[in-house]
Amino acid sequence: MLKRKLSGNILNFCKLFLLILFVVVLIPTPSNSQDHESWSYNLNIYEVNLRQYTASGTFAEFAAHLNRLQDLGVGIVWFMPIHPIGVQNRLGSLGSYYSVRDYLDINPEFGALNDFKALVDAIHARGMYVILDWVGNHTAWDNPLTKTHPEWYVTDSNGNFVPPFGTNWTDVIQLDYSKQGVWDYMIQAMTYWIDEADIDGFRCDAVSFMPLDFWSAAITTLKNVKPEIFMLAEDDGPQYQSVGFDMTYAWGLHGFGNGVLKRITNGTSNAAELDRYITNELNSYSSNHYRMYFTSNHDENSWHGTVFEQFGDAAEPFAVLTATMNGMPLIYSGQEAGLNKRLRFFDKDQIPWQPHPFADMYSTLLQLKKENKALWNGSNGGQFQRVNTTNDQTIFAFVREKENDKIFAVFNFSPGYNGATLLDTLFCGSYTDVFTNDTVSFYQGASITLPGWDYNIYQQASPTTGIVDDFEMQQEFVLYQNYPNPFNPTTTIRYHLPKTSQVLLKIYNLLGEDVRTLMSEKQSGGEKTVVWDGKDRFGRDVDSGIYLYRLKVDNYCTSRRMLLLR
Repeated sequence: MLKRKLSGNILNFCKLFLLILFVVVLIPTPSNSQDHESWSYNLNIYEVNLRQYTASGTFAEFAAHLNRLQDLGVGIVWFMPIHPIGVQNRLGSLGSYYSVRDYLDINPEFGALNDFKALVDAIHARGMYVILDWVGNHTAWDNPLTKTHPEWYVTDSNGNFVPPFGTNWTDVIQLDYSKQGVWDYMIQAMTYWIDEADIDGFRCDAVSFMPLDFWSAAITTLKNVKPEIFMLAEDDGPQYQSVGFDMTYAWGLHGFGNGVLKRITNGTSNAAELDRYITNELNSYSSNHYRMYFTSNHDENSWHGTVFEQFGDAAEPFAVLTATMNGMPLIYSGQEAGLNKRLRFFDKDQIPWQPHPFADMYSTLLQLKKENKALWNGSNGGQFQRVNTTNDQTIFAFVREKENDKIFAVFNFSPGYNGATLLDTLFCGSYTDVFTNDTVSFYQGASITLPGWDYNIYQQASPTTGIVDDFEMQQEFVLYQNYPNPFNPTTTIRYHLPKTSQVLLKIYNLLGEDVRTLMSEKQSGGEKTVVWDGKDRFGRDVDSGIYLYRLKVDNYCTSRRMLLLR
């Protein structure tokens, strides 16, 4: 009898175990168990200055831009604070977004809560995400908390509210984070926007003014509510990784009108410092922690100048650099339209929307980032690897590679023509220029020449193992970089034919004018060389400058640049 009872208990236990196993193993895990890396791994971030975006500055009018932003390739839409702005001690006619009068309400100038919720839904419907700017350190002077909880604020010896220490922010007053009530209120207020509007995260303003322990508690609570939210800290310190932030600002690269990029522009530094900066980034931050790279944002534009004021002709290559490095690129409202004015911070000052080449540049790079694993964020992407050259002070080249995807980027970070020989084999392989769709192959010892502040971004055309072997070379048309380059007065152009072909090799100037035909005949397969003596078809010496040499073989056509210096 006892044996039969034990057997029955064992049988029931086995049934219960199998049921638990079915629940744990076979039932899919809910999607909300994912973290932000399930969706942010290949995205960029776009900052919206809603007041200046359109004539009305409303959610509804901004929605008309969503299709354009989707086509541009925008991934995360970051709204500057959307709350009512304080009136007491207001700066300018409209005040600062960052003077919050009510954390649980919408600025009526932008619309109503339902307008914002509809906008979030419309953004989500286009495969984009939304994060809100959160100003937790200080409030407006007339925030209701000053009446209901005056003990939550820092005061002077006379009991008066005070602006944040060490700032000139006279329109706001400092909260006291030694009070548990402040912690609880802020966490509850942030949770409200997740529950009410289904936002995807927060950009947290002035995080260094608040204790790390608060952020640890806040982020833990918020990620329990919505595990896949994205948290961006407005600070550069690696300590914010440990409390749960998913991305921090790369202020050292550029910020407050200073940084590595500004020093390169000013001629007080060069590409070698940029290399050291990126190496330090890789050593100081976890591969799962994103870094945000940018050439502009609301502070930079309004207080330190437009990208053209700060960088001049370097504005475009620096934008390309920030879109291809290891972190996540930021675009500020209007950058895609070549924004070339400082937007007033406290008053209405609409962005002058216009067609601009930057739109195509950003669109190409943002779409490439989504599709090419080498450019993905954090540990999902390929790590930066510097390509050594004979001119590392000026020529900045690097490779990023992930699985079968590979990016090879080359920049001339100087105002004049510069060239170099590529010294290692990281770059070897066949590529497509992402902007021109030209095909090009690079082999060990290749040389490059670029005009001032110019760049080339290549994506791998086919998988390669590094040094291209003889068999690979025999299977494709190849146009090598001329040598020497720069040259005076002669240079050798080398190319490879995999089979007997009709060959046309011509020299052009930068105006597209035909300078000279070097080869026009049928040739057998193999390695070929032609020498150009710097003369045109009439035997006259041509001027110093950049020339293109173009190889057309059957249906294959490619070209390269070379520099003649007399």
